[in-house]
Amino acid sequence: CQIGGRHNVSLWFVLQDDITLMKDMKLNHYRFSISWPRILPSGQKTELNERGIKYYEDLINRLLDNQITPVVTLYHWDLPQVLQEKYGGWQNASMVNYFNDFADLCFQRFGNRVKYWITFNNPWSIAVEGYETGEHAPGLKLRGTGAYRAAHHIIKAHAQVWHTYDMKWRSRQKGLVGISLTADWGEPVDITNQRDIEAAERYIQFYLGWFASPIFSGDYPQVMKDYIGRKSGQQGLGASRLPVFSPQEKSYIKGTSDFLGLGHFTTRYVTLKNYPSGLGDSYFADRDLAELVDPRWPDPGSEWLYSVPWGFRRLLNFVKMQYGNPMIHVTENGVSEKMLCTDLCDDWRMQYFKDYINEMLKAVKDGVNVKGYTAWSLLDNFEWDEGFSERFGLYYVDFRSKTKPRYPKASVHFYKRIISSNGFPNQREVESWKRKAVETCSSSNQLLAADPLIGHMEMVTEIVVPTVCTLCILLSAVFLMFLLRGRL
Repeated sequence: CQIGGRHNVSLWFVLQDDITLMKDMKLNHYRFSISWPRILPSGQKTELNERGIKYYEDLINRLLDNQITPVVTLYHWDLPQVLQEKYGGWQNASMVNYFNDFADLCFQRFGNRVKYWITFNNPWSIAVEGYETGEHAPGLKLRGTGAYRAAHHIIKAHAQVWHTYDMKWRSRQKGLVGISLTADWGEPVDITNQRDIEAAERYIQFYLGWFASPIFSGDYPQVMKDYIGRKSGQQGLGASRLPVFSPQEKSYIKGTSDFLGLGHFTTRYVTLKNYPSGLGDSYFADRDLAELVDPRWPDPGSEWLYSVPWGFRRLLNFVKMQYGNPMIHVTENGVSEKMLCTDLCDDWRMQYFKDYINEMLKAVKDGVNVKGYTAWSLLDNFEWDEGFSERFGLYYVDFRSKTKPRYPKASVHFYKRIISSNGFPNQREVESWKRKAVETCSSSNQLLAADPLIGHMEMVTEIVVPTVCTLCILLSAVFLMFLLRGRL
């Protein structure tokens, strides 16, 4: 078992401490993303930031020095602002070449040490939440067209980067290039109802298949082309809102993935729901389905994330059957919590990992070609539009403190034990460990409970004391001025 996570801390001494945490857990790889704006602020090679290059060189070298394999994501939703303002971001086909230039530079500068590259992380969110709903940057609500256009350019950008590596760098660097797609599993509400079965199939095809089918088969899923084309015709449009790949593009895109990165967190029940054309035309309406959840499913924190382990195995087997059993690296799997108080005894997270990893192992026995597993995430971090309110980390991060100290949650010890035993520990070991974990949680929580006082002391020393001193100086100056006037 392996674990990874993003790292966006810019202080070198903090980075060293975090790598020490990874080494202590005996992790064998770490997945992080390279910030495009940090390397090329303008998006063009003419404005290279050597300080940014050095930051990532230091990170990669330090990981390798500690026998941790770097797995590098080239795009985790971080676009140079000038490309958004000047061209409209991923709505514009010019992004394909700009992104290829950035990727080529990364291969040139880091490729002799990096052997695993991921072009895009979760392009579904980039397209839908960035250009359809506006929940994420750049916040555009181009309903019914924006997500499809963005996805079209992202798929072509991925393919071009794969070919660039294949032609220029693969023979020398011997690395692999893939893409990381995130998808929930969709289960029919009624497994005997053909309409529900078809709705669940559409759910997966509009989610995972949207990107996987072009890359593995050369074109969009037929059900997407049928449904979007039909609804576009009902709107009186001359062409489908879903862009079309030319025969040359289909051939160019097909087969451009050395492995499939797969992110998975939860499952939905799916049933048919007809959306008449003209009533809220959008990506979601195009699917003609409704998503449901079982109120009995565990709900640890995030409003969208329910623990449904059996869906993981079914999704993995779907990938095996649909795309020719590609090599799979699970790039994200984990669970968050939303708690006002600090709770390092995260029993629900330990149970989530145990259940989901067990379902993944069942899929491996089914013949699914899973080669790696990455838990999300090593540290609590900034969760996009949720900010710091949701915590996915195995390590608790105190964001209120300047130094952002890390505290191990109980799941750290649990996961470390899985790694050291290369499987789940026996029940006697678990019970013995749990007693120690409760003691660790108790003492750590006492320490964290004192942090508000520490924070208050920092505020006193950093804000109140200087302010009082300044006021004293001003009052002394005023008093001296009156004193001098009296003498005159």
